[in-house]
This record gives sequence, structure tokens and C-alpha cells, in this order.
Amino acid sequence: MTLQQLKYFVEVANSGSIRTAAKLLYMSQPSLSRAIKELEHELQISLFARTMAGVFLTPEGVEFSGYARQVLEQAKLLEHRYFHNKPSKSLCSISTQHYAFAVNAFVNMVKQTDSEEYNFTLRETRTNEIIEDVKTLRSEIGILFKNPFNEKVINKLLHESDVIFHHLFTAKPHIFVSSSNPLASKNNVDLADLTDYPCITFEQGINNSFYFSEEILSIMTHKKNISVSDRATVFNLLIGLNAYTISTGIVSSDLNGDNIKAVPLNVDDYMKVGYILKSGIMPNKQVRMFIDELKKVASQVSTSNLSTI
Repeated sequence: MTLQQLKYFVEVANSGSIRTAAKLLYMSQPSLSRAIKELEHELQISLFARTMAGVFLTPEGVEFSGYARQVLEQAKLLEHRYFHNKPSKSLCSISTQHYAFAVNAFVNMVKQTDSEEYNFTLRETRTNEIIEDVKTLRSEIGILFKNPFNEKVINKLLHESDVIFHHLFTAKPHIFVSSSNPLASKNNVDLADLTDYPCITFEQGINNSFYFSEEILSIMTHKKNISVSDRATVFNLLIGLNAYTISTGIVSSDLNGDNIKAVPLNVDDYMKVGYILKSGIMPNKQVRMFIDELKKVASQVSTSNLSTI
């Protein structure tokens, strides 16, 4: 097994297509296919499942991918340290529920990156896809929440995916509203106060289970409900329609200005927010920096908004 074989493997895993990977590697498709088959023969495992739609990592391939990426990263560090090569391109892929604080942490991580080249991905996506991304190493890290309602289901899915949840903070539920909304001036709100206002929720696609909802109280019915897929759209609707959404209460004024206010919601519930990592995979430098920034964001939030349970 050689480093070149590992590079071929990772490129195919990233592309999901031998044809696409071959173009990126400037080699013929048959040559790349033969190299992958030789690696599989040497390892005596199937790394990819081959279909008409492309290639997909097998469970053994997912596990091997974690080790292969670590080896390649260490090899780049060795080259830079001992052969004075140009610093290698920094890589990091993140999947998260729609949280402004995650974007804030991402911004801080990028600003601290000293690499001359980098290729970062910040994917705000659905709950089930976050877990799938980390499971298959499409993303090195994911961010989501658990609460008493969804915890058993989420924990089961994490366990089956060989993914570990790391707690960041436990937040009391808040509503986000426009600063011009009459509810913005209240010290706290009851569910009854929300009846006549449109409720904004994030749609979850084909996995639209109550357990995958990004908002607590997902089984409640609302007189007025709008489902969206984009966080910027949420903020526009909060302002344009005097609507509300339910979240952690963490608002980034640096990114969102002072147009959005967080008001505590009087319910007996909480949101345990954390990040997830693939079991047995050591986070790379950029992921560790991102985690440090997440912890800073959490520590800077007012203790009145958070619980340290």
C-alpha cells in the first residue's frame, strides 16, 4: 500500500465517481479503477459499492477512509517540516443545523488559519443529513441538539452510525423575533402569546420526522406555519411577517445586527447543543480550531440564557 494509492482512494471517495476522480487526477478512468481494485485486493476488503449512479463507501470503506485521511495529513506535515515544501492546503468540512453561533465560530476559525491555501465547506443542512455526513466522513464534524423529546431517537441513530456526541452547552428555549415585534419588549413569553404569530420552522425533507425537527415542541400544531430551508430566509420572514422561530437564544449581533431579538420561552424544556465526531477519528487542526471557537462562543453567552447541565 502506497501514499499514491491512498490519494487515489480519497479522491474517489470525495468525488463519488471514478470518472470524475480520474479527471481531477489527470489519469485515465481504467487506470484509476485498476488502482482501486488493486488496493482492495491487497486489503482483502471492498472499499466501494459500485452502482450506475456512482460509487459509495462500504462500511469497511468508511472506516478505512478515516485512517487514510489521517495518514495523508501526517505525510503532508512531514513534507512541509523536512522538505520545506509549500504549506499544504488546509481542509475542513462542517455540517450543522442552522445556528448563527456556528457560523460565527467558523468565521473565527477561518481568520486564524495561516495556510496560504484552503478549501473549507460549511454546510447548513437537515438533522439526518448531518449525522449521515459525519458517518460517511463527508464532514469531519457536525452540530445539532438533543432534548428530552428526541434524545432516545437521536442517540440510537448516533450509536448505529458510530458517531459520538460531545456536549457544548444546554440552552433554555427562546423565540427569535424582529426587534419591532411586540413580543420583543417582553421579559419572557408563554405559548399562548404566540398563537396569532406565524411560526417559522426548518423543513427536514424526506426525513421529516418530529424527532429530527430543529425546533422543540415539534408536535405542536400552529395556526400559521411556514417551513423554510435557509437561515437567511428565516430572519427575513421574522422581520417581514412579524413571525417567530424557536431556538437557543444565541444571537450574533456581529453577523445579524440588532434586528433580531431573543426572548425566553416559558416551557419546561431545554436544548443540549453539541458537536458530533466519527468514533476513532482524530480531528485535524482546522476541526480542533473550530471546536475551540465553539467553546468560546458558548462561554461568552450570558448565563441567564444558558444552563450548564
